[in-house]
Amino acid sequence: MATMREQAPELRRADGTPIRVLVVDDEATLADLLSMALRYEGWDVRSAGEGGAAVRAAREFRPDAVVLDVMLPDFDGLEVLRRMRAETPDVPVLFLTARDAVEDRVAGLTAGGDDYVTKPFSLEELVARLRGLLRRSGMTAARQGSELVVGDLVLDEDSREVRRGTDVIELTATEFELLRYLMRNPKRVLSKAQILDRVWDYDFGGQSNVVELYISYLRKKIDAGREPMIHTVRGAGYVLKPAAGG
Repeated sequence: MATMREQAPELRRADGTPIRVLVVDDEATLADLLSMALRYEGWDVRSAGEGGAAVRAAREFRPDAVVLDVMLPDFDGLEVLRRMRAETPDVPVLFLTARDAVEDRVAGLTAGGDDYVTKPFSLEELVARLRGLLRRSGMTAARQGSELVVGDLVLDEDSREVRRGTDVIELTATEFELLRYLMRNPKRVLSKAQILDRVWDYDFGGQSNVVELYISYLRKKIDAGREPMIHTVRGAGYVLKPAAGG
């Protein structure tokens, strides 16, 4: 495990927070073992032992990926997948299946870019398969250094220093997290709901004006007296992109 961890680049969510993985298996010992291995990767993990609990956990936890046993006490993993994807259509799923069930399951398990592993399996194989799913989903970024760069704007995630051109810009902790999220998604329109979820990590009960407020704070520091980088897309949200000619 240690060797694999040293060789593999760190995967994070687009906003820099830990990957969220939901483990669903009615064998408590196996679920605990899988959860421990995934936490070792630095990921945020929750587990469930049956289909109904898995669907509820997916709704509350909003995982980036799911490790899902095909055989569960109440209903099978394919039904769990159907119910989860009714709410989160793109969540990637890695199925766990018994060896004698492979032939009649492969078509369903691999549909839509999903994958499966056959019991018994190695933890190294499962983690590698899960990493592949996360990369193909496009929801994660491999960290290749501490700096994010968009045009002449540079954010150092380790030192927490922000510069635009040669000017150092002082930000509060919340302003820094908001800018980091924008810079991890350059040229992508982000809705107020997405920003609330990723930057503040909880529901403000519709009080999206907090996003407008902090966007205005950032604009005063990032864009004041310069070609603007933070833009409002009416009815959709906000986007950060290089300044014209920058």
